[in-house]
Amino acid sequence: QVQLVESGGGLVQAGGSLRLSCAASGRTFNSYTLGWFRQAPGKEREFVAGIRWSDSRTNYADSVKGRFTISRDKNTVYLQMNSLKPEDTAVYYCSAGLSANMSRYRGQGTQVTVSS
Repeated sequence: QVQLVESGGGLVQAGGSLRLSCAASGRTFNSYTLGWFRQAPGKEREFVAGIRWSDSRTNYADSVKGRFTISRDKNTVYLQMNSLKPEDTAVYYCSAGLSANMSRYRGQGTQVTVSS
């Protein structure tokens, strides 16, 4: 049974930093891409960042480039978020899939709130 368990969300002031973690278990992910989506109230789900497990190649949404960094270590995916803005406020979901859309598995989400 595949599990993606997120942690690290919270409340932070604008300009601050948070690091999200996603512990992945239940299968090998060698052929997968793992990463993060987010969804703010009243808005559609938005891709944030992804990392290809086989070669650690990364991809970012334009809105977070230069501020967020995705990385992996063993079976954990991290999202380092710096220079946070109020518009980054959302529930962040860890996701995994066989393609860049990471649609096969999803965690329960962790709330990130950035105050102005």
